[in-house]
Amino acid sequence: MKDGKGARGQAAVARAALSFDIEDWFHVENLKRVIPRETWDQRELRVERNTERILERVAARNARCTCFVLGWVAEKLPNLVRRIAEAGHEVASHGFGHDLVYDLSPEAFRRDVERAKKTLEDLTGSRVRGYRAPSFSITDWAVPILQDVGYEYDSSAFPTAAHDRYGRLAGVSPTKAILEIRPGFHEVSLSCLGIGGRGLPWAGGGYFRLLPYAVFRAGIRRILASGMPYVFYLHPWEIDPGQPRVEGLPRSYRFRHYINLDQTEKRLEALLADFEWSGVGELLDRLVPGAR
Repeated sequence: MKDGKGARGQAAVARAALSFDIEDWFHVENLKRVIPRETWDQRELRVERNTERILERVAARNARCTCFVLGWVAEKLPNLVRRIAEAGHEVASHGFGHDLVYDLSPEAFRRDVERAKKTLEDLTGSRVRGYRAPSFSITDWAVPILQDVGYEYDSSAFPTAAHDRYGRLAGVSPTKAILEIRPGFHEVSLSCLGIGGRGLPWAGGGYFRLLPYAVFRAGIRRILASGMPYVFYLHPWEIDPGQPRVEGLPRSYRFRHYINLDQTEKRLEALLADFEWSGVGELLDRLVPGAR
C-alpha cells in the first residue's frame, strides 16, 4: 500500500518530488582525476539506456519527475531529451559541462548555464525553469546570474555539513525546504533528516544506495509526517552495475561511486511503489502558489 491513505496521508503524498540528474558515468566528480574531460568523446555512452529504464519504471507507477539534464548529454543525445519531455516530465538544467560552480568565474558560469538552457529549450520547445548544480556546488554569487539568465528556481542546496564538496546558500537550513531567496526566485532544497538540530542527508544518491531500504523509507516517512516536502534524486549510472570500472581512485571515492550499484534499481522500484511522486517544479507550484 502506498503512503498517503487518509487526510494526513493525502497531504503527504502531494509533497514528494522525484528528480534525476541526467549525466553519464564518466561525468562524475569522483572519477575526474582518472577520466580527463578531453577523453569524454571516447567513452562509452550508457546514459541513454539507463535513463530509458528509469523512465519505464516511472511510467509504470504513473509518476512524474524532473530530469536535470546535462547540456553535454543533450547535445549528444537530443532524442533522449525529447522523449523525456514527450513523456510529460519536466526538463530542467544540470548546466552544460559539469563543472563545479565555485570553480568557475561568474562569467564562465553564465556562459555555461545560458548554453545549457538554450540547448534544452531548443530541443523541447518549452521554457526551462529549474537548475541543479553539479555535485550540488551552488554558491550565493551564482543565484543572481541564474535569475538573470531566466531560471526561476534552483534545486542544489543540500543543507548538511556531511559532504566536502557541497556548496552553501545563505539562509538555507534543514528546517525550510522551499525558500524564496530572491524576489521571484526559489530554492528547493534536497531533503535532510533533522537529527539533533543538524541535517542528515536523506535525498538519494549514495545515501540511498548505502542504507537499508527500510531505514531509508522510514526517514522519508518521518520527513513527510513533519509537514515538510521531500525531494529525492538519483543518477542514471546508479542503476548500472555493468558500467566500466576504472583504476587509480582513492578508496573513499571508489566506495562512494560503486557501493551497491547492483541493488539500486530494485530499491528505486520499491520507492516508486511506496510513495506518490511529482516533479520539482510541480512541487514548487503546488506549495508556493504564484511561483511560476
